[in-house]
Amino acid sequence: MADSPVIIRVSDAGKHAGESVVIRGWLYNLRRSGKIAFPLVRDGSGIIQCVAVKSSLPEQVFEQIKDLTQESSLTVTGKVRAEPRAPGGYEVDVEDCRVLQRVPESEPYPITPKDHGIDFLMDHRHLWLRSRRQHAIIRVRHQVIRAIRDYFDSNGFTLVDTPIFTPAACEGTTTLFEVDYFEGEKVYLTQSGQLYNEATAMAFGKTYCFGPTFRAEKSKTRRHLTEFWMVEPEMAYATIEDVKNVAEEMISFVVSRVLENCRPELAVLERDVSKLECVKAPFPRITYDDAVKILQKKGSEIQWGGDFGGTDETLICEEFDRPVMVDRYPTAVKAFYMQPDPERPEVALGVDVLAPEGHGEIVGGGQRIHDLDLLMSRIKENNLPPEAFNWYIDLRRYGSVPHGGFGMGIERCVGWLCGLEHVRETIAFPRMIYRTRP
Repeated sequence: MADSPVIIRVSDAGKHAGESVVIRGWLYNLRRSGKIAFPLVRDGSGIIQCVAVKSSLPEQVFEQIKDLTQESSLTVTGKVRAEPRAPGGYEVDVEDCRVLQRVPESEPYPITPKDHGIDFLMDHRHLWLRSRRQHAIIRVRHQVIRAIRDYFDSNGFTLVDTPIFTPAACEGTTTLFEVDYFEGEKVYLTQSGQLYNEATAMAFGKTYCFGPTFRAEKSKTRRHLTEFWMVEPEMAYATIEDVKNVAEEMISFVVSRVLENCRPELAVLERDVSKLECVKAPFPRITYDDAVKILQKKGSEIQWGGDFGGTDETLICEEFDRPVMVDRYPTAVKAFYMQPDPERPEVALGVDVLAPEGHGEIVGGGQRIHDLDLLMSRIKENNLPPEAFNWYIDLRRYGSVPHGGFGMGIERCVGWLCGLEHVRETIAFPRMIYRTRP
């Protein structure tokens, strides 16, 4: 008795050349030429062209293939054959086909090869994810997340999850989502795990958290979502220079991994990989003072003391072919916990990493205040309730040390690596001020 054909994924077709296999997937597209049909089948790992010849198949099998509708689910049995002209370099000569669900012609798949408006596509995001371009973006995202975890796990960091419900704000209260809790208590969806990271860093030395964060700022820019994912490392006994070095190493590692593993996806996105191949350490490092001078030379009206907007960041990055680190922003525009420069208290020991090609800030961080009295005065200056930060203040009472870390938004990083205009395509189901569905 002959062995049954092995079930494979499209991405593994090359390992089974000359063998009969079973592929389980969906019809991506279909071409017909006389008595031959060419169904393109996708299975989540890739797309492969199948060749169905009428004379080689039972009549009912060929008939159901030649009229099959887009996104119908099916299993194909056939022999894998090398074909350099085919997508992926292999084809399957169909021996049998079973249709699990045929999309009815009366209700065809809504996303067709024609152009659709972005609102239509976002309304059908649950289906749009099946398209080649969106599929490529999410696979790049997967590699970015995997690389980030590999970097930190291989460099002595311990993953410690931080809460999503928090009693107080990290970065001011104006951009928080308030939630009714029990007994009339108010809590907030987290803006950042950083404050809790500072506690875990004092326990483990080097930690990171990785999870969803929420910002209620009413922004409609191409760089903003109301829910996004962020990785945040924190290190005890660390200075701003340590923070910069880790950020530089991590970003370089992530870019290298994406270039190594995502060439096909970047090709689908028509990404100019030569721009990414420039992303190697060392990154240029400039001060906020330098950045203001660059902007003023370019005609910007910004004055010292102002924070940078998206246009400012784009203008700064035009000077460089890789991410640039900008440090020592005015203390007044940074969060209450940021350590002032002892030699220039009007600037903070904070750093932003700006991505080139108009993608702006992807990393923000720096050195934290470790002196108890200074932290208390900063909490007071920012009109924050001290009782909400009692546990955070304790970290300065019991074994305080210089420490620092940063946060990197995954969506902005993916948007940059994929060369996207808007971050809404970098997450499966984006949340924006005007969109909560699907």
